[in-house]
Amino acid sequence: QVQLVESGGGVVQAGGSLRLSCVASGSHFRINAMGWYRQAPGKQRELVATITWGGYTNYVESVKGRFTISRDNAKNTIYLQMNSLKPEDTAVYYCNAGVVVPTTLRSNSYWGQGTQVTVSS
Repeated sequence: QVQLVESGGGVVQAGGSLRLSCVASGSHFRINAMGWYRQAPGKQRELVATITWGGYTNYVESVKGRFTISRDNAKNTIYLQMNSLKPEDTAVYYCNAGVVVPTTLRSNSYWGQGTQVTVSS
């Protein structure tokens, strides 16, 4: 079992910055990739950014140049630095981890509980 705990959400004015963190904990797992998703009221959850444990990153077009995803392999932690925030970035941000259990080679996907990001105009 893997637990994901997010932190760093809050309320910020348009143009401001926030940094989200997500820590993965548990036993007997190997992370393949982690990422951030978001869900605004009345909308479907969408991918924001992902990063493999080898460092390959992917971003949704709307955040390119403003958001940066990074990871600390030793701490099983990823970060999302969000700059130049816009009101349309307002959403609950969820952390996701794709992991493999080394002994069985079974893969699983886990979600955090979410953290609210609100950008005021």
